[in-house]
Amino acid sequence: MHIRSNRLFAPFLIACLVLLNVLPAAAQAQGNYPNKPVRLIVPFTPGGVTDESARFVAEQMSKRLGQQMIVENKPGASGNIGTNQVATSEPDGYTLLLGFDGTMVINPHVFATIPFDPVKDFAPVGKIGDAILILVAHPDLAANNVKELIALSKKETNGLNYGTSGLGSTPHIAGETLNIVAGSKLVHVPYKGGGQAMIDLQGGSIPLVFTAVAGALPHIQNGRIKGIGVSSAARAPSLPNVQTFIEAGLPNFILNSWVGILAPAKTPPAIIQKLNTTLNEVLSDPEVIKRLDVMGVTAAPGTPAAYGDQIKTDLARYADVVKAAQIKAN
Repeated sequence: MHIRSNRLFAPFLIACLVLLNVLPAAAQAQGNYPNKPVRLIVPFTPGGVTDESARFVAEQMSKRLGQQMIVENKPGASGNIGTNQVATSEPDGYTLLLGFDGTMVINPHVFATIPFDPVKDFAPVGKIGDAILILVAHPDLAANNVKELIALSKKETNGLNYGTSGLGSTPHIAGETLNIVAGSKLVHVPYKGGGQAMIDLQGGSIPLVFTAVAGALPHIQNGRIKGIGVSSAARAPSLPNVQTFIEAGLPNFILNSWVGILAPAKTPPAIIQKLNTTLNEVLSDPEVIKRLDVMGVTAAPGTPAAYGDQIKTDLARYADVVKAAQIKAN
């Protein structure tokens, strides 16, 4: 009986010894993180606020991590291709995602199916910041503020066209939200990027464009377009003369675009915490804050949990807008 017990116990003892050898190795690997370059996947083409902010923050994090953070652009399907690449990557902290609200909380409602779950397939690292949206107009439009714009749109038989960077984009959601809460008659005109929409606005081919402040700022400053309203809680520091939608009598109209960093689900908590700490150090640097502000992004250091909560909240929030506006990807 004693011999048989020893024979049964031997495999268990061997398994324990193996486990004791494996656990220190895994802990050591996490403790040495990162010991090679880290990839940050941007699911869009180069250029624009999303890409520029990612490259700048990656550069700053590289200095503090002691390893290079390499930005790779993986565009396609409104960000779904690059996002899914990270969702299916090894959860070791060496492949990260530049999370964008359009991809993470709007696409799931706009597309019939997407290959990833924005909550279950990712571990939030932290939000980089918020990009204030602005509604801008051609100088000849007979409206100079939000109230005048809403009234003018109601008078027009076919409403007023507004351009955005694309179907289901955050600016598109902003325009449809304005229609829902204010009864305005704005008609969406999707472009394949905000650049062409801005060109057409300046040329008078379209009367309105909803876009990020950074893309509109230089054109407002040179008088080629005019600001109607910003969708933030307070006025944009770079455009103190442009009112908020809240000031125009729409108390809950706060709708900013955001960017952040996510890792694949099941990435070890120690790695997530190290990345979050490093990101927050970057976002607390006064020079970084100034540089991001020039890009139209307000730095927003915080916890992984807080970023995860915002993703869940916005995911539920935009579902109603997408449904009411009947926004569907082709």
